[in-house]
Amino acid sequence: MEAWQPDQEQLRQLVGYLRDSLSGHNQKAQIHASMVRKYSQNRLVVRSSHFQLRLTILTNKQMLSQAKSSPDITNYLTYILCSLPTSLNLSPENSHLARSSAAISLKNIIKTRYRAIPSGNLAYIRTSLLSCLEDSNSQIRNFTGNVITELVKQGGVLGWPEVFPALLSLAGNDVGNVPTQTQEGSMSALSKVCEDSKKSLDRDYQGHRPLDVILPRLLQLTASPLAKVRALALESINIFIPQKPRALLLLMDPLLSRLFQLAHDSSDDVRRYVCRSFVQLVDVQPEKILPHMEGLVSYMVSQQRNTDDPDLALDAAEFWLSIGEHKNLCSSLGPHLPTIIPCLLESMVYGDDDIARLEGDADDANEEDKTENIKPQFAKSKGARTANNGPPAKKDISGVTGSASLDDALDEGEIEDSDNEPEGANPEDEWNLRKCSAAALDVLATFFHQPVFDITLPYLKDNLNHPDWPNREAAVLAIGAVADGCMEVVSPHLPELIPYLISLLQDSEPVVRQITCWALGRYSQWAAYLPDERAKASYFEPMMDGILKKMLDRNKAVQEAAASAFSRLEETAKKELTPYCKPIIQQFVRCFESYKDRNMFILYDCVQTLAEHVGPALAEPELNRLLVPALVTRWESVSDQSQELFPLLECLSYVATAMGESFAQIADPIFSRCIRIIHQNLQEYLLAANNEAMDSPDKDFLVVSLDLLSSTIQALPSAMSNELVAQSQPRMFDLLRFCMEDPSNDVRQSSYALLGDCAVYVFPQLQPELPALMTILIQQLDLDAMPDAEAESAFSVINNACWSCGEISLQQKHGMAPYVEQLYERLFNIISNPGVPSSVTENAAITLGRLGLHCSEGLALHLAEFATLFLQSIRPVDDTDEKGQAFLGLNRTIVNNPQGMESCLLDYFKATAAFKNFREDDLKRSFQQVLIGYKTMIPNFGGFIGQLSAKDQQKLHNTYNV
Repeated sequence: MEAWQPDQEQLRQLVGYLRDSLSGHNQKAQIHASMVRKYSQNRLVVRSSHFQLRLTILTNKQMLSQAKSSPDITNYLTYILCSLPTSLNLSPENSHLARSSAAISLKNIIKTRYRAIPSGNLAYIRTSLLSCLEDSNSQIRNFTGNVITELVKQGGVLGWPEVFPALLSLAGNDVGNVPTQTQEGSMSALSKVCEDSKKSLDRDYQGHRPLDVILPRLLQLTASPLAKVRALALESINIFIPQKPRALLLLMDPLLSRLFQLAHDSSDDVRRYVCRSFVQLVDVQPEKILPHMEGLVSYMVSQQRNTDDPDLALDAAEFWLSIGEHKNLCSSLGPHLPTIIPCLLESMVYGDDDIARLEGDADDANEEDKTENIKPQFAKSKGARTANNGPPAKKDISGVTGSASLDDALDEGEIEDSDNEPEGANPEDEWNLRKCSAAALDVLATFFHQPVFDITLPYLKDNLNHPDWPNREAAVLAIGAVADGCMEVVSPHLPELIPYLISLLQDSEPVVRQITCWALGRYSQWAAYLPDERAKASYFEPMMDGILKKMLDRNKAVQEAAASAFSRLEETAKKELTPYCKPIIQQFVRCFESYKDRNMFILYDCVQTLAEHVGPALAEPELNRLLVPALVTRWESVSDQSQELFPLLECLSYVATAMGESFAQIADPIFSRCIRIIHQNLQEYLLAANNEAMDSPDKDFLVVSLDLLSSTIQALPSAMSNELVAQSQPRMFDLLRFCMEDPSNDVRQSSYALLGDCAVYVFPQLQPELPALMTILIQQLDLDAMPDAEAESAFSVINNACWSCGEISLQQKHGMAPYVEQLYERLFNIISNPGVPSSVTENAAITLGRLGLHCSEGLALHLAEFATLFLQSIRPVDDTDEKGQAFLGLNRTIVNNPQGMESCLLDYFKATAAFKNFREDDLKRSFQQVLIGYKTMIPNFGGFIGQLSAKDQQKLHNTYNV
C-alpha cells in the first residue's frame, strides 16, 4: 500500500495557520488560528473516506469565508508533527511552533472525534508517532507523548496493545543502540500513559493483566544508566501504589530493596521519587515500613535538609504527615523526636529568596488590588439538611495550610509554561516546605503532646526575641503549630506568652504581624473560656482587641491574616462574644469603608461567622443601625456579574437568619435581586446551550441566590415571606422548577433546600405548584439515575430532596396519597442500599415515617418490607421533632398492619423504650396504643417482653404501663 502523502498547497496553508496560533508576535493571527484549531476538532466530518477541515474564523462578529478544505486532517497534523519537510523554508522557531500546534490539535481531535477517524488514518498516526519519539527537541517528544497517551485513553488498552512493548523496549534500550533522547522520550510517554490509563491497565483481558508485564519492566528500568529514565520509571510505579494492584503487591519486597538502593542515587529527581514512594507505601503497606523506621527517619531528615532542591526537601517532609495518620507507625517515631523536631523547626524559617521578597513589605493598604491578585471565588452551599438539624461544619482557616489550590492541570490545547502563572500571584498561597513542616509539627504535637513541646521550648526561648525577623517569625509559627496538640502543657506558659504575642502585633515587619495574628487565633479558645473575669479582661479582651485593630493594619496581608484569625476567634468563642458585639461591628464597618476587593471577601466571612454564633443579638436596634447600612452600601456597589456576590450573598444569608424580622427593612430589594440573578443566569444558560460560541454562565450565582432566598423566607414573618414569593417576577416557582433539573449538583442541592423551606414557611404559595414539582422531586430520588463519578455531591442533592419531601408531606397531608407508591419505591431503595451514606438513609427514613402520618394506609401494604430497615436507619438520629414525627407515622402505619412488624417487633420495642423526647402527647399515645394492641394479640406477651433487657422492660412499664 502506497504511503500517504499530503497536498503541498493545503499543507502550506495549514502550517501557516498552525504557526500563527502559537505566535506571540501576531495576536490577530493567533486569534484566527485558534479558531481554526477549535473548528478542526468540533467540525470534523467524513466524506468519501476523507476528512474535511472546516476552518471558520470569527472577526468583527461576522463569519469569514470557509477556508479551503483539507482531506484527512488527522494525517496532515501527524505529518506536520512528525515529518515537516524543510522545503517549506520555515525558520527553526516557526517550524517548532507549527509542529507544537499540530500536536495540540491532533490530540484534541483524537479526544473529541476518535471514533470518527478511519482505521487507516489511525494506523498512520500510530506508526508515525513512535518514530517521532526520536526527535532531538524535548518539547516535541513531550507533545508526542501527550498524543500517544490520548490515543491509548480513547482507544483503550486493546486498541493499541503494541505500544506498551514498543515503549518499554525503547526506554530500556533493548536493541542496544537506541539514542538517549529516544529512551527518555519513550519513558516519558509511557509514564503519561500509565497516569491516564492506570485503572484499565489493571483490568483482566482474557486472563491477562497488562500490569503483570509492565510493572516488572518498570522496576528493571529504575536501574537504567539514564537518570531521567530511572526517575520516570519510579514515578510510573508510584502511580499504581495507591490502587494496590496484585502485580505490585507481588513485587513489594523487590521494590523496597530497589528503593533502598535508589535512596543514594546521585539524581535529586530520583531521590524525590524515592521519598514519594515511601510516603505512599506508608498508606498501602505500613507493616513493611515499620522495621525500617530508624533508617527512614535518618534518610528523610537528610533529604529535608537538602537546601539545593526545595522540591526534594518538601517530598521528604511529607513523610511525617503520612506517618501521622497511622497510630502504630507514629508511635515508633517517639525515640526519634529529638532528631525530627529540630529539622522541622529549621525548615520553618524563611529561606534567603523568601526573605528578600518579603523583607520590608510596603504599607499597601491604600493601594487598589490588581484583578489577577483576587482569588477566584466559589459558592459554598449552606449545607445539606440533616435529620439532626445540625449546622453544617465550617472549614478551619489556617495560616499554615494555606488556601486550597485550584486544579493546575493544563486545559486541552495549552502549552506548559512556567510563565503562565498570573502576574503577581502570591507565592505564600503555595504549599511549600515551611507550611508542610509546620503541619507536621502540629501532627506530632497532637500525637505526642509534652515530648514535642519539651523539645520545642528551648528553640522558642532562643528565637522569640531574636533580632532577625525570620527567626522571630518561625518561632511564632511554631507556637501556633503546637497549639492544638500541646494546649495542656503550653497553658502554664500562656499568661506570659499571650501578652508577648500581643506585643508582636506591633512588630516592624508585616510578616511577623501576620503570623502573630494567626498564632493568637489558635489560642483564642483558651482565652475565651477563662473562668475568672479578671483573667478574661487580662488576656481575652486584649487578644480580641489586638486582632481587631490589625484588621485595619497598614499592610493588606496583615489585614487578611487578622480577619482570618478573628473568624477563628468567633468560631471558638461563640456566644462569649455577645457582650462585645458593638465594638466588633464598629470595627467591621470601618473595614467595609477602607478594604479593597481582595480582603472584602474574608470580611464577609467574619460578619457571617459572627451572625452564626451570636444569632439574635445582631437584631438589637443599635447593632442593626451599624451593620445594615454597611452591607447595603456594598450590596449596591457590586454588579450582578461580580464574583464578589458569592461571599456577599452567603454572608447575607447568615445575617438574615440571625436578624430575623429585623431583616425585613432590606428584604424586598434583596429578594427581588436574587430572583433577577437567577432569571438572568437561566436565560444565559439556555442561550449557551443552543449556541456553541457562547460560554455557559457561572452556576455559583444560582447557588448563592437560592440560598439567600431560603434564608430570607426563614427570617421574615410568614405574611411578608408569602407576599415576597407571591409578588416575585418572574415567578419564583417557575425559576425553581428549572433549577431543580439543573445539571449542576450544587444548584440542585440548594434548590431542594429552598423547596423544603417553602414547604415550612410559605406553603400556601407552594401548594398550587406541587403537581409539577413533585414529578421532578420523585425523579431526583432515583438512585439509578445518579452518576457514579459525582456520587458525593449527588448524595447531598438526594439528601435535601428527601428532607424537602418530608416537609411537604407534613403540610400536604392526605394530598400526598397520589405519590405514595412512587415515593415509597424511591425511599425504600435508598434505605436498603448499603452504599448510601448514613445521613441520607436517616433523612429517607424520616421522610418515609412522615409520609405515614397521613398516608399510613398506603404504606401499610409495604410495612413488612421496610420496617427493619426503617428502625436501623433511624436509630442513630437524636430524639428530635423530626424523629418523633417519623415514629408517629410509623405507629399509624403499624395500626393498619400490625402483622407487618413480625420480623422486627423486638427491635421496635427497644426503639420505643429508648425514645425520650415526647414534645407531643400524640406520639406518646401512639406508642401506647401500639403496645397495648400487641399485648392483646400476643398470647404470652410477658414472655415475649421478657426477651428485652431488664432496663428496657422497666422503661416500657414506667412510660407506657405495659
